[in-house]
Formats: sequence, structure tokens, C-alpha cells
Amino acid sequence: MGMITKFYSKKQLSVAAGVSRMTLYRWMLEDQQELSQMGVRLSQRILPPDAVEYVCKKHRIDMTRLP
Repeated sequence: MGMITKFYSKKQLSVAAGVSRMTLYRWMLEDQQELSQMGVRLSQRILPPDAVEYVCKKHRIDMTRLP
């Protein structure tokens, strides 16, 4: 990993993906084990760069759409 260097909110990530925040939450729930290994809790509003990159790659979110 290493392409993303900024922290992003779940709202920003869901807008970039073109899905609701609830859909993004469901995706993250499916990936809970991997995200927890990165130190990410589902209750966090802001996601660290490695978690954002993981979710983008796993769910094919166009990272160029991130602000």
C-alpha cells in the first residue's frame, strides 16, 4: 500500500464510492477482521490512510474521486 497519505471520513469515502454511509458500514463490517488488524474500529468517523486504501482496493472505489 502507500498511495493514499491522507485521513478520510467515512462520509467522504462513501461519496467517492457513490454509496450510502450505511452501505460503506456494511462493507467495513465484512472487512472487520482486516480493519481491526490495522487498528481501525467500526465506530471511527475518520479512517487512516492504510484503511482507506484497503477499502478502496477491496471494493473497487476510484481513489481519484477522493477529495
